[in-house]
Amino acid sequence: MKLMTKNIEQILGKYPINSQDKKGKDAEVIVKYFNPCGAGTWLITEGEKQVDGDWLLFGYCHIYEWEWGFVSLRELEIIKLPFGLKIERDLYVTGKLIKDLI
Repeated sequence: MKLMTKNIEQILGKYPINSQDKKGKDAEVIVKYFNPCGAGTWLITEGEKQVDGDWLLFGYCHIYEWEWGFVSLRELEIIKLPFGLKIERDLYVTGKLIKDLI
């Protein structure tokens, strides 16, 4: 599955880094990435395309505990999981608020 689509790129274009800064858990989730076989959830609320073509993403993330942070799209794409699995994109969360998902 592609982690970034043209539609997600267009939406992220409206939500650059710091655009939802004061909203906290009322921030709109643009895309959710997750580990299908273990810990790892990234609720992405903002992003900016970098000069090298990668995306710098920001959101509410959970590996050991929930925290705000940055991740690059490339970092998510290179994660290799057991059984040949990779990080997945949830198809049904666009437009929901963080507080409704955690």
